Amino acid sequence: MLPAFIVRKHRIIMRAIVVALVFTVVGLMPVPAQQQNIDDFFRDFAADWVRHNPNQATSTHYFTGDEQNQLERQLTPVDSRDWQRDAVQRAGQGLAQLSKFDRSRMSDAQRVSADVMQWDLNNIVRSDPYRDYRFPLEQFQGANVNLVNYLTVTRTIHNLRDAENYLAVLGQVSARMKEAMDAASREQGEGILPPRFILQATIKQMQDFIAPPAAQNVFVTTYTQKMTAVSEIAPDKREQLGAAAEKIVNEQVYPTWKDAIALLQSQSAKATDDAGLWRLKGGDQAYAHYLRQYTTTDLTADQIHEIGLQKVKEIEAQMDSILRGMGRTDGTVDQRIEKLKQEMEYPSPTSEQSRGQIMVDISGIINDAQKRSALLFDEQPKAPVVAQPYPTFREASAAASYSAPAPDGSRPGIFQFPRRLDQMTKFGLRSVVYHETVPGHHFQIGLQVENTSLPRFRQLSVFGGIPAFTEGWGLYAEHLAAESGWYDGDPDGLLGQLNYELFRARRLVVDTGIHAKHWTRQQAIDYGIEPSEVDRYVVYPGQACSYMVGELKIIELREKTKKALGGKFSLTAYHDVVLNTGTVPLNVLQAQVDAYIRSAGGKP
Repeated sequence: MLPAFIVRKHRIIMRAIVVALVFTVVGLMPVPAQQQNIDDFFRDFAADWVRHNPNQATSTHYFTGDEQNQLERQLTPVDSRDWQRDAVQRAGQGLAQLSKFDRSRMSDAQRVSADVMQWDLNNIVRSDPYRDYRFPLEQFQGANVNLVNYLTVTRTIHNLRDAENYLAVLGQVSARMKEAMDAASREQGEGILPPRFILQATIKQMQDFIAPPAAQNVFVTTYTQKMTAVSEIAPDKREQLGAAAEKIVNEQVYPTWKDAIALLQSQSAKATDDAGLWRLKGGDQAYAHYLRQYTTTDLTADQIHEIGLQKVKEIEAQMDSILRGMGRTDGTVDQRIEKLKQEMEYPSPTSEQSRGQIMVDISGIINDAQKRSALLFDEQPKAPVVAQPYPTFREASAAASYSAPAPDGSRPGIFQFPRRLDQMTKFGLRSVVYHETVPGHHFQIGLQVENTSLPRFRQLSVFGGIPAFTEGWGLYAEHLAAESGWYDGDPDGLLGQLNYELFRARRLVVDTGIHAKHWTRQQAIDYGIEPSEVDRYVVYPGQACSYMVGELKIIELREKTKKALGGKFSLTAYHDVVLNTGTVPLNVLQAQVDAYIRSAGGKP
């Protein structure tokens, strides 16, 4: 017979075990990280993240059933200080949980995903002190732009429930704009104002948005157009829903936009035309953060500036040689290129006929690129990509862009093109399309969305993108087309490609010039960058540097692989490695390429 104290101890231990088991079963006791599978952590943490971001849940169709439906009736409060703080806190908790997993016990693929999640969450936490250096209302990515783009481009309508959910979300647009206005007022109180020329461009864009009657506003016209293709929505129901949308726009959206315009007009009277972050307290540190965020490197503003100057010199010399071979010898490179652009301009470029024709031509370029890409890539996305113009109120300040397809196939990849006057030319058009669609963003992002070997948070870039990789790939795609003979016999087309390469090199100089070297807006324009692009860099500091930094790294790694493998080098295999890796920081990409070289029998 056991002594009484041992019996009591035994009973206490058994009760503790039972309680622990019960708590674990009912979810009251978290499973220690070392006992939880890392893939389960990736899945569960990402799902919880998306639950806090209804826009993301909607655009990715992340969940199913009632949970998804409820999220599709909500609009993410991005400019709410409480929402932002909560996101930072959750990112910090995710980092703490991630740190408990033993990397040595992970597979190579799991370690890469852990590295990517760590980068993403660290970036969210590190960005918090610099959040107020981005303006809530501006012409490129402010709430006044993103709210419209989200409802009119990202959201799909396939049934009556989708249509009713759209209406529910449209009713929240005014509240989200008011949050952005509150944030803009708070920043003003902290001495942070956009430059005067940014405020004026934003005011003009917002005035154009509310200029048409509510029935002709893009919120309403896009809604009614999308409902027309849904047979289960009867005509009288479509009319009823359309009238409800018109009422929301007229009674809620337009008055809020007018209030926002008045706020920006009052700020314009107090703002200056100084363009760079250097003008703000702590601006130098903020810019250094943005450069690291967007390039994923430790390159300084001075180093990036010098890289840009050198690349500009090299590309201009190459262009000058081609122009001279064509007999175009008079004037600077820019002057000769401008003349060529004008010669290749669409006839009557503001006419509806030409505005329609350029979209037809873009679709033809995409189809041709898909055929040509078969020799360079083993895989292409299953999702199609379609081209559509920007709504007219955005044309003045928008840049060509790509939106990812929905993972369930309900939405294709979408290429949007701004048909303003300076873009209505065939010069360089192919390069823009290659960058945004095939074999650029649509190949890289479309294949990633369809890559089920990646954790879902990586398939859908749940925690944010990594422009050094995605934009680096887009610029590499332009370069690859030229290398692969797609412009053979077409010197005009080749010059168009080089001109865009020159544009990206000049971006390195101008972005760093504006934010670190006290350049004025006019200096940037005089350096060869169009005004709307300069304004983009002012409100989106550092992002423009990601393109060429990323492209140069992808080319560097390709040449390294070619040298290491010699006759065993395969361009399609190299592309497989880069694209199947998924979006990663550049140092992670280098590690993956080095691993591929070793597996193929070479020495990195």
